[in-house]
Amino acid sequence: MVNKQFIAQNRPAEKPAADMSVSLSGLRLDNPVVPASGTFGYGNEFRDFYDINILGSFSFKGTTRDARFGNPTPRIAECAEGLLNAVGLQNPGVEAVVRQELPRIAGFFRKPVVANVGGFSVEEYAEVAARLDGCGQVGLLEINVSCPNVRHGGMGFGTDPAAAAAVTRAVKQVTHKPVYVKLSPNVTDIVAIARACCEAGADGLCLINTLLGMRLDLRRRRPVLANTTGGFSGPAVFPIALRMVYEVSRACAVPVIGCGGVTTADDVIEMMMAGATAVEVGSANLRDPFACRRIVEELPAAMERLGIGRLQEIVGAAHP
Repeated sequence: MVNKQFIAQNRPAEKPAADMSVSLSGLRLDNPVVPASGTFGYGNEFRDFYDINILGSFSFKGTTRDARFGNPTPRIAECAEGLLNAVGLQNPGVEAVVRQELPRIAGFFRKPVVANVGGFSVEEYAEVAARLDGCGQVGLLEINVSCPNVRHGGMGFGTDPAAAAAVTRAVKQVTHKPVYVKLSPNVTDIVAIARACCEAGADGLCLINTLLGMRLDLRRRRPVLANTTGGFSGPAVFPIALRMVYEVSRACAVPVIGCGGVTTADDVIEMMMAGATAVEVGSANLRDPFACRRIVEELPAAMERLGIGRLQEIVGAAHP
């Protein structure tokens, strides 16, 4: 007769499940993997591929006060180890997002989302943020002062500490939600911009957005992109993004979302060791619609291989 008690007492202890949860200013995520704005739409396109509730959250398309068609085509150019985009904040405007997109998201995504906010004046940033403040589906606001593909806005605010601080201060006055400012790498000193945002009340920071670049059509002897220049993203920018996350997270006592060239679970862990609390995945989604799901599924094995029991504990592990 089988002694079930003996078997139960001598069964090898099960290893505790890897704890992948992280917290961004009180917003708990099941894991740190967040598709970046502009690469995931409003989630609707990707839910046909897999259950996107596996994600920590996602950042939806950059939202402006008015609807925008974006830049003329062509708007995408391929590069070695990356791509250029000059989409130009194409979106239906904040009213359409509030009335149509957010209710639709609530029908298939159970978690709070990240709202990426764009603007062409301090007042417009504040107006869009105020409109999104009452939306329960929005967990935090990601203020995009770093888009390189629009004139008279975006990166124009993110390359000057005083301008970035002014946007941050205006948004903080109209919302109760955590405010994370997305920074541009196209600056001499990103730490100075980050400190200015924090002094103005930012709850967190997101970096980096794309690097400004261009390609030429050799036959036409003209730029490939109709906009001439565009934002360069992909695996080639990862070391730059990692360095900036490291520098900013050491200088600023707020959570950082790391972004730029992330394609693997090891990249996520490296970003977190550099100082990121969560990690956005951008252009990888455009090459492989299953990229984020793969990264989430591979994280537990990567954690076990590296002796990591809880992801939150490795944030900033590489700091002296």
